[in-house]
Amino acid sequence: MTDDDRVFKALADPSRRLLLDLLFARDGRTLTELESELEMTRFGVAKHLRVLEEAGLVVTRRSGREKLHHLNAVPIRQIHDRWIDKYTEKHVTTLIDLKRTLEEES
Repeated sequence: MTDDDRVFKALADPSRRLLLDLLFARDGRTLTELESELEMTRFGVAKHLRVLEEAGLVVTRRSGREKLHHLNAVPIRQIHDRWIDKYTEKHVTTLIDLKRTLEEES
């Protein structure tokens, strides 16, 4: 399985996307904090976090007795650059050219 495949697999699940949104809103949360935001067991949340970690979307750091989970947005940016940006570039360039043409005519 490639890195892209792991990221797409991780992003395919709504619970995992919610976990990423929670970490985006406030980074460095414990499993207990994340568990309180979802309607699933601690084991279920831990399992989803493990998939996110394997995809490189979440990294953990120990702080004393706590294990803090942090968002790593780099893999998402790489997916954007590889799969999204190249498909929108032509359209954006066309719109910019159209804007310039309309402004010059005015």
